[in-house]
Amino acid sequence: MTPEEIAATLTELFGAASVQAMAPGSWQVDTSSFRLLVLLSDDNSWLRILLPIVPIQQAQEFLAQFLEANFDETQEVRYAFYENVIWGVFQHNNSTLENADFVSAIARLVSLHEAGLDNVFNRLIESRIRQIIQAAKQQGQSLEATMQSLERYYAEGLMGEIDQTSDAREEVLAAWQRQLERLWNEVNINPQ
Repeated sequence: MTPEEIAATLTELFGAASVQAMAPGSWQVDTSSFRLLVLLSDDNSWLRILLPIVPIQQAQEFLAQFLEANFDETQEVRYAFYENVIWGVFQHNNSTLENADFVSAIARLVSLHEAGLDNVFNRLIESRIRQIIQAAKQQGQSLEATMQSLERYYAEGLMGEIDQTSDAREEVLAAWQRQLERLWNEVNINPQ
């Protein structure tokens, strides 16, 4: 893509008021919810699109989930870490980049930005639920027995919020039930 095509596409996507050329081969898009950077290498051979996702302080406990997402969820974009920020990044050889791929990458980065920590948090929770299932199966528990144990933990105050209402507790237990049922048959115990 030529610099002119990049500028025109950014203007089409975000409007002229949001797009600012910072220097030759670099643009900044400022919206009410994010700042997107588009950078060409000095020789215009590589294009990079960057979008900050979350400060590292908020993401620290989810770093493994960010890397897992890079492996099988993020498609043409990647999570990256730079200057204490988790970024969404797209890099492509500029000579083979098509406008549709450029637009798609921007949409994918915006999607990562909007999700923030939600996707990686859900991935972490799912891995923890799988660990609970594995431990329950190693102890010979059924799905029903595992759910009864969780209900007992909530009733005894070992799990949940201190001032949790009974309606809130029932809602949480229903979520546990759905997740346990969804994942139970997927988790196998390894003989030790």
